[in-house]
Amino acid sequence: AGAPADDPEAFQSTLMPALFHGMTRVGAVDSYTAVLPVAEGFRPDLILRDGMDLGACLVAERLGVPQLPTPSGTTNILNPAKILGPLNATREAVGLPVRNDPLSLLPHGRIDYVPPALSFARYLGPSSLAYRQTVDVARAAALPAWVAELATDRPLVFAALGTALPMARDQVYSPTPPALFPNARKTLRTMAEAVARLDDCVVVLATAGVGPVPDDLPPHVHVVEQVPQPLLLEAVDVFLTHGGFNSVRESLRTATPMVVLPQFADQYPNARRVEELGLGRRVTTRTPDGVAADCRAVLADSGIAARVRRARLAMLTLPPVESAVGDLVKLVTG
Repeated sequence: AGAPADDPEAFQSTLMPALFHGMTRVGAVDSYTAVLPVAEGFRPDLILRDGMDLGACLVAERLGVPQLPTPSGTTNILNPAKILGPLNATREAVGLPVRNDPLSLLPHGRIDYVPPALSFARYLGPSSLAYRQTVDVARAAALPAWVAELATDRPLVFAALGTALPMARDQVYSPTPPALFPNARKTLRTMAEAVARLDDCVVVLATAGVGPVPDDLPPHVHVVEQVPQPLLLEAVDVFLTHGGFNSVRESLRTATPMVVLPQFADQYPNARRVEELGLGRRVTTRTPDGVAADCRAVLADSGIAARVRRARLAMLTLPPVESAVGDLVKLVTG
């Protein structure tokens, strides 16, 4: 028990404390040491940082400037109270005063792309700086012409692996893949065999370069390496996704119901939050039959369809991300 094949969610949860400890100690020191000389050279008025970069917090404290994390899955699952001790040890190591408040991690708040009612941040509370999720990730992006020829008399399902897991494919394909990352090929095969069972749907399956897929996929499954995801989601009836925070936000923005097959890190809490909000289902039977059954259930659930439309309306009440510039200037100038 406890091995990835037995209970992948429990296994991942045991790895997260070690990851966060590394972020607060070695990772933070490395970042601080590399970034501080550069920051001291041009003296920024504010630092925007990745959610995993805790060294940038210390740089901001050294310079006496505000810092805010940008939206990320790591930010969402980070518990400031649990990392306060290790982070204070790092503060002491680099000659900074320790802090008593766990939320000293983000004293000026954080940036988000979802409204407070749809927040995925488990420990941080609502963000005062939330902006509308864009669908224009790449300005020149367009769907391939063949998409316009897909049948529209049946549901359209989109299945995709995301980007983080395929990025680790060199490690995943090694004889002894790191335990943190599930096997991308196995996950893709599960997705492919699941959508092959949806013979009353049209399916677009994006592999992100991971392969191979089964040779005997039926004609209703259209396999591509990649496709402009935010654009395709505007026309999709169900999204079979790994549950990365980018994919979740894009689904909220496009009112797309989700079936979430999480793989690692924040994707498991994201899947639970999607189900809690009634915006889709979390896969618990991680077999092709189980995944296909969840897709059919979501397609048939009018309540989920109504809730994702409500979520899209809430997303559209947020200001555009361009307004962040003025908000950040106000934060600096008071």
